[in-house]
Amino acid sequence: MANSAFGIDLGTNNIKIYSRADDSIMIEKNMIAIENKKTLFAYGNSAFEMYEKAPGNIHISYPLCNGVIADIKNMETLVRFFIGGLTKGNIKGGDYYVAVPTDITEVEKRAFYDLIKDANVKAKKIMVVEKAIADGLGMDIDVKNAQGVLLVNVGYDTTEISILSLGGIVLSQLINVGGKKFDEAIRSAVRKEFSLIIGGKTAENVKISLRDLEQEGKGAVVYGRDIVTGLPVEREIPTALVDETLQEHFSTIIDNIKVILERTPPELAADIYRHGLYLTGGASQVSHLGELISKGTGLSVNMAEQPIASVAIGLSRIIKDDNYKSVAYSIEGMGK
Repeated sequence: MANSAFGIDLGTNNIKIYSRADDSIMIEKNMIAIENKKTLFAYGNSAFEMYEKAPGNIHISYPLCNGVIADIKNMETLVRFFIGGLTKGNIKGGDYYVAVPTDITEVEKRAFYDLIKDANVKAKKIMVVEKAIADGLGMDIDVKNAQGVLLVNVGYDTTEISILSLGGIVLSQLINVGGKKFDEAIRSAVRKEFSLIIGGKTAENVKISLRDLEQEGKGAVVYGRDIVTGLPVEREIPTALVDETLQEHFSTIIDNIKVILERTPPELAADIYRHGLYLTGGASQVSHLGELISKGTGLSVNMAEQPIASVAIGLSRIIKDDNYKSVAYSIEGMGK
């Protein structure tokens, strides 16, 4: 196996790249900052640092939207710089394994392939892996088994619900609910209850620290702009308000899991009942989501140990283990 092989999981919020050369996974923010519409100013975590703080001539954006590539030019730039960073500027011809969501169109899937081909990273071979399959492998599930597996990946923009069996996907659904919707719900609740405008980063920090705050019995301290006076202020937000706000989005996820379960063949449903549901993705760590899914579906919930990196871990297993090579494929008409 050539040492130059990469597994790429393009998330809306984070980009995860596995490098075979040093057997490591890089996780960075999938963001780019462009100055005066043409010059690359910053990318990755450093671009995120500037987010919501940059002057008008610096445009900061996510090149991915709802799990698909919205800005291919900037995404190519990001991939080229990240791969360049991992290879210390010495990009050699290598194999690329890209994770793609199942429930998207062939044109959108092709965009993932074209992205690597046109990113100037000297790709010798580009293989596509269904995201849910890589996720399953990353959570140590033998996806090639004849048993039904229900996998729920709660990402930043989308939640992907999939039923796996025999190395393939039986059913899959991509819904536009994820960490971003959770953040927006927190922002609008704080605005409504406290007449306070907070930024997206502040809302995200509240969401992430929710579990710890509840255990300590504290509220979330936030800083923002008072709508009435227009002045910056500090407020303490009760965790109960945040919980209540997120409930609606959690319910949407649970309802969609139930819809998939209703369409599942009975034998696979029996396996799922025995083994429970597998929950992964960055936004799956939000306080109470796991418990509410378990309560709403009557299934036990297995939480991923590394929810953000699980797809990249799965891609690393495909690259290293010939037994799993068959789950990767090249898209028809695109050549290997």
